Amino acid sequence: MTRWMGQGMSQASRGLLGFAAAMVVLLAAGAAFAGLGQPSPWEYKLQESASPVMDNIIWFHELLFWIITVITVFVLGLLIVVAVKFNAKANPVPSKTTHNTLIEVIWTVAPVVILMAIAIPSFKLLFQQLDVPKADITIKATGKQWYWTYTYPDNGKFEFDSLLVADKPPRLLGVDNEMVVPVNKIIRVQTTAADVIHAFAVPSFGIKIDAVPGRLNETWFKATKEGMFYGQCSELCGKDHAYMPIAVRVVSEQAFAAWVEEAKKKFASVPGNSSYASAGAAAR
Repeated sequence: MTRWMGQGMSQASRGLLGFAAAMVVLLAAGAAFAGLGQPSPWEYKLQESASPVMDNIIWFHELLFWIITVITVFVLGLLIVVAVKFNAKANPVPSKTTHNTLIEVIWTVAPVVILMAIAIPSFKLLFQQLDVPKADITIKATGKQWYWTYTYPDNGKFEFDSLLVADKPPRLLGVDNEMVVPVNKIIRVQTTAADVIHAFAVPSFGIKIDAVPGRLNETWFKATKEGMFYGQCSELCGKDHAYMPIAVRVVSEQAFAAWVEEAKKKFASVPGNSSYASAGAAAR
Protein backbone atom coordinates (compact mmCIF):
# COMPACT_ATOMS: atom_id res chain seq x y z
CA MET A 1 0.00 0.00 0.00
CA THR A 2 2.83 2.36 0.93
CA ARG A 3 4.53 1.60 -2.38
CA TRP A 4 1.32 2.36 -4.30
CA MET A 5 0.90 5.65 -2.44
CA GLY A 6 4.49 6.58 -3.19
CA GLN A 7 4.02 5.88 -6.88
CA GLY A 8 0.80 7.91 -6.89
CA MET A 9 2.47 10.89 -5.23
CA SER A 10 5.45 10.64 -7.61
CA GLN A 11 3.16 10.67 -10.65
CA ALA A 12 1.21 13.60 -9.23
CA SER A 13 4.44 15.53 -8.64
CA ARG A 14 5.64 14.88 -12.19
CA GLY A 15 2.26 15.98 -13.50
CA LEU A 16 2.39 19.24 -11.54
CA LEU A 17 5.94 19.93 -12.70
CA GLY A 18 4.94 19.26 -16.31
CA PHE A 19 1.96 21.60 -16.01
CA ALA A 20 4.12 24.35 -14.50
CA ALA A 21 6.76 23.93 -17.24
CA ALA A 22 4.10 24.10 -19.96
CA MET A 23 2.66 27.30 -18.49
CA VAL A 24 6.12 28.93 -18.37
CA VAL A 25 6.78 28.01 -22.03
CA LEU A 26 3.33 29.25 -23.07
CA LEU A 27 3.82 32.54 -21.24
CA ALA A 28 7.27 33.08 -22.76
CA ALA A 29 6.05 32.20 -26.25
CA GLY A 30 3.21 34.69 -25.94
CA ALA A 31 5.64 37.59 -26.23
CA ALA A 32 6.32 36.55 -29.82
CA PHE A 33 2.62 36.81 -30.66
CA ALA A 34 2.00 40.17 -28.98
CA GLY A 35 2.08 42.83 -31.68
CA LEU A 36 3.02 46.49 -31.37
CA GLY A 37 0.16 48.81 -32.17
CA GLN A 38 -2.15 46.31 -33.80
CA PRO A 39 -3.52 42.75 -33.41
CA SER A 40 -1.31 39.84 -34.42
CA PRO A 41 -2.22 36.33 -35.64
CA TRP A 42 -2.62 33.88 -32.75
CA GLU A 43 -2.22 36.68 -30.23
CA TYR A 44 -3.48 35.79 -26.77
CA LYS A 45 -1.55 38.27 -24.64
CA LEU A 46 -1.95 42.01 -24.31
CA GLN A 47 -0.52 44.12 -27.13
CA GLU A 48 3.06 45.29 -26.72
CA SER A 49 3.26 48.42 -24.60
CA ALA A 50 4.03 51.87 -25.99
CA SER A 51 3.24 54.02 -22.93
CA PRO A 52 4.08 54.12 -19.19
CA VAL A 53 0.46 53.32 -18.28
CA MET A 54 0.43 50.23 -20.48
CA ASP A 55 3.77 49.16 -18.98
CA ASN A 56 2.11 49.06 -15.58
CA ILE A 57 -1.04 47.38 -16.91
CA ILE A 58 1.07 44.55 -18.34
CA TRP A 59 3.10 44.28 -15.11
CA PHE A 60 -0.10 44.09 -13.04
CA HIS A 61 -1.63 41.57 -15.45
CA GLU A 62 1.41 39.30 -15.11
CA LEU A 63 1.43 39.71 -11.32
CA LEU A 64 -2.19 38.52 -11.21
CA PHE A 65 -1.36 35.66 -13.58
CA TRP A 66 1.32 34.29 -11.27
CA ILE A 67 -0.82 34.77 -8.16
CA ILE A 68 -3.68 32.89 -9.82
CA THR A 69 -1.30 30.18 -11.07
CA VAL A 70 0.22 29.60 -7.62
CA ILE A 71 -3.23 29.41 -6.01
CA THR A 72 -4.52 27.04 -8.68
CA VAL A 73 -1.49 24.70 -8.45
CA PHE A 74 -1.66 24.77 -4.64
CA VAL A 75 -5.35 23.86 -4.57
CA LEU A 76 -4.83 21.19 -7.22
CA GLY A 77 -2.00 19.73 -5.15
CA LEU A 78 -4.20 19.63 -2.05
CA LEU A 79 -6.95 17.87 -3.98
CA ILE A 80 -4.51 15.25 -5.28
CA VAL A 81 -3.04 14.66 -1.82
CA VAL A 82 -6.50 14.28 -0.31
CA ALA A 83 -7.63 11.93 -3.08
CA VAL A 84 -4.50 9.74 -2.78
CA LYS A 85 -3.81 9.81 0.94
CA PHE A 86 -7.28 9.97 2.44
CA ASN A 87 -9.40 7.71 0.24
CA ALA A 88 -11.27 4.83 1.86
CA LYS A 89 -8.74 2.22 0.73
CA ALA A 90 -5.63 4.06 1.94
CA ASN A 91 -7.22 5.48 5.09
CA PRO A 92 -9.99 3.10 6.26
CA VAL A 93 -10.27 4.77 9.68
CA PRO A 94 -10.83 8.49 9.06
CA SER A 95 -9.86 11.13 11.58
CA LYS A 96 -12.65 12.79 13.56
CA THR A 97 -10.79 16.09 13.87
CA THR A 98 -13.18 19.04 13.48
CA HIS A 99 -11.01 22.04 14.34
CA ASN A 100 -7.40 23.12 13.92
CA THR A 101 -6.58 26.60 15.18
CA LEU A 102 -3.41 27.05 13.12
CA ILE A 103 -5.05 26.00 9.84
CA GLU A 104 -8.08 28.20 10.51
CA VAL A 105 -5.85 31.21 11.19
CA ILE A 106 -3.85 30.54 8.02
CA TRP A 107 -6.88 30.20 5.74
CA THR A 108 -8.27 33.43 7.19
CA VAL A 109 -5.10 35.54 7.11
CA ALA A 110 -3.65 34.26 3.80
CA PRO A 111 -6.55 35.49 1.60
CA VAL A 112 -6.40 38.90 3.31
CA VAL A 113 -2.66 39.16 2.58
CA ILE A 114 -3.21 38.09 -1.05
CA LEU A 115 -5.99 40.64 -1.54
CA MET A 116 -3.82 43.41 -0.06
CA ALA A 117 -0.98 42.42 -2.40
CA ILE A 118 -3.42 42.83 -5.29
CA ALA A 119 -5.21 45.95 -4.04
CA ILE A 120 -2.16 48.18 -3.43
CA PRO A 121 -0.73 48.08 -7.01
CA SER A 122 -4.30 48.12 -8.36
CA PHE A 123 -5.06 51.43 -6.63
CA LYS A 124 -1.73 52.88 -7.79
CA LEU A 125 -2.53 51.92 -11.37
CA LEU A 126 -6.03 53.42 -11.18
CA PHE A 127 -4.59 56.67 -9.84
CA GLN A 128 -2.03 56.78 -12.65
CA GLN A 129 -4.74 56.27 -15.26
CA LEU A 130 -7.19 58.81 -13.83
CA ASP A 131 -4.80 61.56 -12.69
CA VAL A 132 -4.13 63.49 -15.90
CA PRO A 133 -0.74 65.24 -15.70
CA LYS A 134 0.02 68.64 -17.23
CA ALA A 135 -0.42 68.06 -20.93
CA ASP A 136 1.85 69.12 -23.78
CA ILE A 137 -0.93 68.73 -26.34
CA THR A 138 -4.72 68.45 -26.06
CA ILE A 139 -6.75 66.63 -28.68
CA LYS A 140 -10.53 66.41 -28.71
CA ALA A 141 -11.97 63.20 -30.16
CA THR A 142 -15.66 63.34 -31.07
CA GLY A 143 -17.37 60.06 -31.79
CA LYS A 144 -19.97 60.01 -34.56
CA GLN A 145 -21.85 57.26 -36.35
CA TRP A 146 -19.45 55.83 -37.53
CA TYR A 147 -16.20 57.77 -37.58
CA TRP A 148 -14.11 60.08 -35.41
CA THR A 149 -13.51 63.82 -35.63
CA TYR A 150 -10.23 65.10 -34.17
CA THR A 151 -9.72 68.71 -33.05
CA TYR A 152 -6.35 70.25 -32.16
CA PRO A 153 -7.18 73.34 -30.03
CA ASP A 154 -3.52 73.92 -29.03
CA ASN A 155 -2.20 73.84 -32.57
CA GLY A 156 -4.38 76.18 -34.60
CA LYS A 157 -7.84 74.85 -33.75
CA PHE A 158 -8.15 72.83 -36.95
CA GLU A 159 -10.18 69.64 -37.08
CA PHE A 160 -10.69 66.73 -39.46
CA ASP A 161 -12.68 63.54 -39.84
CA SER A 162 -11.11 60.10 -39.77
CA LEU A 163 -12.98 57.38 -41.67
CA LEU A 164 -12.27 53.77 -42.47
CA VAL A 165 -10.63 53.06 -45.85
CA ALA A 166 -11.75 49.61 -46.96
CA ASP A 167 -8.65 48.58 -48.93
CA LYS A 168 -6.04 50.10 -46.61
CA PRO A 169 -4.22 47.71 -44.26
CA PRO A 170 -4.48 46.62 -41.55
CA ARG A 171 -7.92 45.14 -42.27
CA LEU A 172 -10.74 47.28 -40.82
CA LEU A 173 -8.18 49.55 -39.12
CA GLY A 174 -6.76 51.73 -41.91
CA VAL A 175 -8.18 55.27 -42.13
CA ASP A 176 -7.91 58.24 -44.45
CA ASN A 177 -6.66 60.72 -41.81
CA GLU A 178 -4.75 59.52 -38.75
CA MET A 179 -4.46 61.30 -35.44
CA VAL A 180 -0.83 62.47 -35.31
CA VAL A 181 1.08 63.04 -32.04
CA PRO A 182 4.73 63.60 -31.11
CA VAL A 183 6.70 60.92 -29.30
CA ASN A 184 7.51 61.30 -25.57
CA LYS A 185 4.94 64.06 -25.08
CA ILE A 186 1.96 63.96 -22.72
CA ILE A 187 -1.21 63.91 -24.81
CA ARG A 188 -4.54 64.73 -23.18
CA VAL A 189 -7.46 63.23 -25.08
CA GLN A 190 -10.87 64.77 -24.44
CA THR A 191 -13.76 62.65 -25.65
CA THR A 192 -17.39 63.39 -26.41
CA ALA A 193 -19.99 62.17 -28.89
CA ALA A 194 -22.43 63.76 -31.32
CA ASP A 195 -25.10 61.06 -31.32
CA VAL A 196 -24.80 57.88 -29.22
CA ILE A 197 -22.26 56.61 -26.70
CA HIS A 198 -18.93 55.58 -28.23
CA ALA A 199 -15.65 54.58 -26.57
CA PHE A 200 -12.12 55.66 -27.46
CA ALA A 201 -9.65 52.80 -26.96
CA VAL A 202 -6.05 52.21 -28.07
CA PRO A 203 -4.65 49.02 -26.45
CA SER A 204 -0.91 49.74 -26.82
CA PHE A 205 -1.37 53.03 -24.94
CA GLY A 206 -3.52 51.44 -22.23
CA ILE A 207 -6.40 53.88 -22.72
CA LYS A 208 -10.12 53.30 -22.98
CA ILE A 209 -12.75 55.90 -22.14
CA ASP A 210 -16.37 56.48 -23.07
CA ALA A 211 -17.39 59.28 -25.43
CA VAL A 212 -20.80 60.41 -24.17
CA PRO A 213 -23.08 62.98 -25.83
CA GLY A 214 -23.24 66.18 -23.79
CA ARG A 215 -20.31 65.18 -21.57
CA LEU A 216 -16.57 65.78 -21.85
CA ASN A 217 -14.41 62.94 -20.55
CA GLU A 218 -10.64 62.90 -20.65
CA THR A 219 -7.72 60.50 -20.50
CA TRP A 220 -4.03 60.72 -21.35
CA PHE A 221 -1.09 58.84 -22.78
CA LYS A 222 2.60 59.36 -23.45
CA ALA A 223 3.74 57.42 -26.50
CA THR A 224 7.28 56.16 -25.99
CA LYS A 225 7.73 54.66 -29.47
CA GLU A 226 7.23 56.00 -32.97
CA GLY A 227 4.98 54.17 -35.38
CA MET A 228 1.33 53.39 -36.09
CA PHE A 229 -1.00 52.39 -33.30
CA TYR A 230 -4.56 51.23 -33.80
CA GLY A 231 -7.70 50.95 -31.74
CA GLN A 232 -11.45 50.79 -32.25
CA CYS A 233 -14.65 52.14 -30.84
CA SER A 234 -15.29 49.83 -27.87
CA GLU A 235 -18.94 50.63 -27.18
CA LEU A 236 -21.71 49.10 -29.28
CA CYS A 237 -22.93 52.13 -31.22
CA GLY A 238 -25.07 50.87 -34.07
CA LYS A 239 -24.96 48.82 -37.23
CA ASP A 240 -21.50 49.99 -38.36
CA HIS A 241 -19.84 49.78 -34.97
CA ALA A 242 -17.25 47.38 -36.41
CA TYR A 243 -16.18 49.98 -38.99
CA MET A 244 -15.07 52.75 -36.61
CA PRO A 245 -11.29 52.39 -36.20
CA ILE A 246 -8.85 54.66 -34.42
CA ALA A 247 -5.41 55.21 -35.98
CA VAL A 248 -2.68 57.15 -34.17
CA ARG A 249 0.60 57.99 -35.88
CA VAL A 250 3.44 58.78 -33.47
CA VAL A 251 6.25 60.83 -35.00
CA SER A 252 9.24 62.88 -33.89
CA GLU A 253 8.71 66.37 -32.54
CA GLN A 254 10.12 67.91 -35.71
CA ALA A 255 7.90 65.78 -37.94
CA PHE A 256 4.88 66.71 -35.82
CA ALA A 257 5.60 70.43 -36.16
CA ALA A 258 5.85 70.02 -39.94
CA TRP A 259 2.59 68.01 -40.00
CA VAL A 260 0.78 70.71 -38.00
CA GLU A 261 1.74 73.37 -40.52
CA GLU A 262 0.57 71.15 -43.37
CA ALA A 263 -2.65 70.23 -41.53
CA LYS A 264 -3.51 73.89 -40.92
CA LYS A 265 -3.57 74.42 -44.68
CA LYS A 266 -5.14 71.09 -45.58
CA PHE A 267 -8.04 71.31 -43.12
CA ALA A 268 -8.44 75.08 -42.92
CA SER A 269 -11.26 75.19 -45.45
CA VAL A 270 -12.93 71.95 -44.35
CA PRO A 271 -16.00 72.81 -42.24
CA GLY A 272 -17.14 70.57 -39.42
CA ASN A 273 -18.98 67.61 -40.86
CA SER A 274 -22.55 67.86 -39.68
CA SER A 275 -23.75 64.74 -41.48
CA TYR A 276 -23.29 61.19 -40.26
CA ALA A 277 -21.12 59.25 -42.64
CA SER A 278 -21.31 55.46 -42.75
CA ALA A 279 -17.86 53.95 -42.73
CA GLY A 280 -19.51 50.57 -43.11
CA ALA A 281 -21.07 51.71 -46.37
CA ALA A 282 -17.63 52.88 -47.53
CA ALA A 283 -16.20 49.49 -46.61
CA ARG A 284 -18.77 47.77 -48.76
